[in-house]
Amino acid sequence: MVELSGLCVGYGERPVLQGVSLNFPPGQVTILLGPNGCGKSTLLKAALGLIPVKEGAVRYDGQDIRSLSPKEIARRAAYLAQSRGVPNITAKRMVLHGRFPYLSYPRRYRPEDYEKAREALAWADALDLADRPMGQISGGQRQKVYLAMALAQDTQTIFMDEPTAYLDIRHRLEVMALARRLADMGRAVVLVLHDLDLALKGADRVAVLADGTLRQTGSPEGIFSAGILDEVFGVSVRRVRTEDGWQYYCGL
Repeated sequence: MVELSGLCVGYGERPVLQGVSLNFPPGQVTILLGPNGCGKSTLLKAALGLIPVKEGAVRYDGQDIRSLSPKEIARRAAYLAQSRGVPNITAKRMVLHGRFPYLSYPRRYRPEDYEKAREALAWADALDLADRPMGQISGGQRQKVYLAMALAQDTQTIFMDEPTAYLDIRHRLEVMALARRLADMGRAVVLVLHDLDLALKGADRVAVLADGTLRQTGSPEGIFSAGILDEVFGVSVRRVRTEDGWQYYCGL
């Protein structure tokens, strides 16, 4: 399990996160919510060792992240970043990049690496894109390929920063269904989302950040009932019951 304890992170002298303590249990979908600039993406990067921690600690199964090499971290946690470049390679080659933590130099893919890539493309509903160049597919299709690359990494924890960006409604729902399936397999799934309805219907736990601090964590029901979302977003979050459960929406 990945644990953050008293985490303080910043860029230069500017603090971004202060005193954040949070863990990501296996078997659960944890969703980070908060206004733009509150530190959600920074939190993911700190949890992955991509930016240094000024105070506090990040631990993987009780082991301080500072004692782990980048390859060791990459074998424990995968990361779907908010934005990526578009290299001139096929989708299958892009997904195979997720196998880098398991290869020695020079990198030579093994049969199991190709199989993991194929499985990941199938999970992400992108198998039909395998042989197409990344530059010749749509933004939504590329997002599915990047998701497959994170899945091919085959880790116990998966961090996703806005994984539903560029996707239409159906594919957003499919991403959330995939997150649930991964959690049901015993993995810790952590997502940054801006869609409150998707988040409150798809999460086991919600963590609300604002002004660089962790304001509240809890179940979607507890978070909604506490009114913290109204406070940090400056809107009125409401809901109506439908045959498929609660439907959440916002008003000013």
